[in-house]
Parts: sequence; structure tokens; C-alpha cells
Amino acid sequence: MVKVALVYDFDGTLAPGDMQEYGYLEAIGYPVAKEFWEHCAQIAEKNDAGGILTSQCELLHEALRHGVHPTRELFRHYGSMVRFFPGVEQWFEQINGYGRSIGLEVQHFINSSGIKEMIEGTSIAKEFEHIYACSYLYDDLGVAYWPAVSIDYSSKVQYLTKISKGIRECSDSVRVNQYMPHEERAIPMDRMIYFGDGQTDIPSMCMVKEHHGHSIAIYNNQAKEELARQLQAEGRVNYACVADYTLGSHLQLVVKHILDGIALRITPTL
Repeated sequence: MVKVALVYDFDGTLAPGDMQEYGYLEAIGYPVAKEFWEHCAQIAEKNDAGGILTSQCELLHEALRHGVHPTRELFRHYGSMVRFFPGVEQWFEQINGYGRSIGLEVQHFINSSGIKEMIEGTSIAKEFEHIYACSYLYDDLGVAYWPAVSIDYSSKVQYLTKISKGIRECSDSVRVNQYMPHEERAIPMDRMIYFGDGQTDIPSMCMVKEHHGHSIAIYNNQAKEELARQLQAEGRVNYACVADYTLGSHLQLVVKHILDGIALRITPTL
């Protein structure tokens, strides 16, 4: 069967809010999550630093300052507390089954500025072919001490290329830049659907759409709906959908419609 990639941002796309807000921030001294993000923004602005990398570092610094040892196990524990938008946990089986019924193998990927170790602790981690997200280096005692991978709006585009070429390693900086003909790619971008909700997703959504794939702007409140509608009006995404993944929802109908189009387009070459 022909492979199709569904690529998701995580925070605000599959789950409300930021994953660190499901217990971790409170454990490191920030019962009000907004205060932590404002703290990180101030440090980034003062030092002209990247916001994602700054927050990764502060998640460690503040933990150690409050006597919390940030291990993989701890991150995964708090990841297990993440709750999802309606229908997310049933979504994968439903979409995979529909894909098979029309001759497509649907594969799911995460492309997120969130924490990989937390995503690995969620109830849906097993559904993904691969998780591209921020991660940490760990010392001999298993305690995180420095960011290993930091993914912002620009590097998300790089990971789309890796998905297309079938590259799993974040450390690979050679094959990702080598020429690969469209027909030799594991999953060309015209067989991708990108799901995102915020500013860090815009370049990726644009890139997938420009390569004849499909991008969907997800929203769950008025501000995000305004952004989604704006992106759609500007031609930077194909669809704007509320964050409802349940059977029969508008989002599910849109994705099935896209899959139907892909199946119809590739049928003559099967």
C-alpha cells in the first residue's frame, strides 16, 4: 500500500495548553503556568535568545533549584497526565482503518516544540511512527543537564524533510541535505497532511501546502480561530478546523476527503 504521513504538532493541536502544565510546572515552583512562560520570555528578550531553547534550559534550572531531579522517568510521568482533545485517543485506529479501506497505509508523526520524553509518556505515544521533539542529554545518574535537541519554527521544516526522506535520526545532517528524487522518497510531501495550531507551525504548514500536500490549522478558542481563518484566507493552509477528532467531526470528514483524493490520484500507478 502507498504510505501517507499525518504530521502533528502536539501542544494546542492534540492536547489543550502546553504539556508542561500538566503537573510539571507546579512541581518546579510555578503553580501558575503563565508566570513560568513570562519568566522565560523575559530571559530570551534580555539575552536575544531563542524562546524554545531558553524554556528548555529553565525547565531544568528551576527544577534543580526546587530540589526536583528531571529524569526521563519524571518527564514521562508528567507526560502520562496529559489529556487530549475529544476523540484523539480513538482517532488513530479510525483513520488507519479508513486508509486501509482505500489502499493507503497511514503513518503518524509528531513534529513538536514540546518535550519528547513527555510525549513518550502519553497514552498515544505508541501510535506514532516517530516523534521529533525537543529532548535532553542525561548524566550518568540519569538526570537531564542540557538540551540535546531544540525544535523551533524553522527546524520543524527540517524534520518534515526527514520524514519525507525516511530519516529518523536527529543527528543526521548529511542525508537530509542530499538530493533525493520525488519517486524515491519514503513519503513525498504531496502525500502529507500537517496539523498545527500556532506560530511555530506556520512555515511547516506553508511548506507542505506549497508541495501539494495539505495543511490544517487547528483551533479551540477564539484567538486561535482568528489565526486559523487568517491563514486560510491568506492561502497558507488548506483548512481551518475545530479541535474535535471524534468520529463524524468536521476534522475527520476533511481528513477522509483528503485521503480519498490521494488514493484517487495514485490509483493509476498502483
